[in-house]
Amino acid sequence: MTTTGRIDPSTTAAEREMLESWLEFHRETLALKCAGLSEEQLREAAVPPSSMSLLGLVRHMTEVERGWFHRVLGDEDAPPLYYSDEDPDGDFHVTAEDTWQEAHTTWRAAVDRARELAAPHSLDHIGGGKHRSGKTYNLRWIYVHMIEEYARHNGHADLLRERIDGTTGD
Repeated sequence: MTTTGRIDPSTTAAEREMLESWLEFHRETLALKCAGLSEEQLREAAVPPSSMSLLGLVRHMTEVERGWFHRVLGDEDAPPLYYSDEDPDGDFHVTAEDTWQEAHTTWRAAVDRARELAAPHSLDHIGGGKHRSGKTYNLRWIYVHMIEEYARHNGHADLLRERIDGTTGD
């Protein structure tokens, strides 16, 4: 598994650099939590009845990146990859056929596209698409929400990783 490396965000950066660096920090934290594990370990669910796994978290964050950056900010046609109306939590429902390689590659591509979509816009830029709520959002709100989303799920990833092999740390 390859990561771009996790760098601690600056304590004195301007707003945009601060937001982007914290988002990158949390993206790389999720990658770090998955590093060095087997396919079986990445699919291992937390505890019944939860089906949450590290592989499922990566698939979920792919959907979140695509939802907020591709659909809401960029107004792109980015249909769900892992969930459906019939299985709204399908991103978390991994099977033996689901692979780390596919999930990781798809997640990294979604992140790369998110960066491209955000780059030319100011933090005050209102996304061209609408959320399913019908509301519009500016890029600043999307960044803050994505940091919150990753931070919450990285807490889950901490517990999953500790359960799998005892590894702890941020």
